[in-house]
Amino acid sequence: MRIAIIGAGLIGAKRARALASNDVLLAVADRDLSRATALAQVYSADACADWHQVVNRADIDAVVVATTNDALAPITLAAVRAAKHVLVEKPAARNADELAPVAEAVRHSGMTVKVGFNHRFHPALLKAREIFDSPDSGALMYIRARYGHGGRIGYDKEWRADPAIAGGGEMLDQGVHLIDLARWFAGDFPHVAGHVGTFFWKMPVEDNGFAILRTATGQVAHLHASCTEWKNLFSFEIFCRHAKLQIDGLGGSYGIERLTHYQMLPQMGPPATTSWEWPFEDRSWHAEWSDFKNAIAAKRPPCGTIDDALAALRIIDRLYRSA
Repeated sequence: MRIAIIGAGLIGAKRARALASNDVLLAVADRDLSRATALAQVYSADACADWHQVVNRADIDAVVVATTNDALAPITLAAVRAAKHVLVEKPAARNADELAPVAEAVRHSGMTVKVGFNHRFHPALLKAREIFDSPDSGALMYIRARYGHGGRIGYDKEWRADPAIAGGGEMLDQGVHLIDLARWFAGDFPHVAGHVGTFFWKMPVEDNGFAILRTATGQVAHLHASCTEWKNLFSFEIFCRHAKLQIDGLGGSYGIERLTHYQMLPQMGPPATTSWEWPFEDRSWHAEWSDFKNAIAAKRPPCGTIDDALAALRIIDRLYRSA
């Protein structure tokens, strides 16, 4: 495919590295032209500061949108109306009301739009999903998950601390991954309770978010997203009637990615335990891009749709209102 990337920061550069060998990056746009130029030069692509020029190019098949949260929805909408496929980074918008018209446009466009929920493509979570789907695990009972980092000096002055740009705080930033993963395993959560609060950072958005989500049939997800974790942490536990699946770490500062499968024995007692580790480069970005391309080719929904993002944002909106 012929690709354009809008937003040449850390994530935009990761997306560029994850492109397939038969893809061509033709254009990079960033409001900071020097940053667009730096990324474009690596791939012999064009650089510009105006994303409109990229979206309306006739020689572009797909657009990657990796901007700040305030620009995600309008750029995605413009790209869809210009008949481009889109991979837009999470959370896809600042809130559900902002994303709803984009989702409506996607449904009538014939374009494939995927949201960047790359955590679904980490090998530990893919393996967990494979085991979860087997009859040996039994029915889901509940999910318990924590995701956090400790920020850095000046964190409260960055764009993620500005509600006009970010739309929210830690529940929207990392918490949206937990909500998306919980929905991936459990389905929709019509019942939402919880709290968001600012405990440490002097900023107008939350630094911690707590959610208790419940499905229509009673399964519960207990989620905590934090930027006062101090030591980076990822822990996602899935409790079924006959098994527990525990994912720890995401690589890098989050520690080695590991899946532990605890299988209940007929006599109960200590479970049969099997563990897998992936002490390698994070390839979730490559796997997610492959799913995006395959979805376009097969004319099927990608794994992580605009409607998945809309459902996650509606949950976060309800948490913000309750707080």
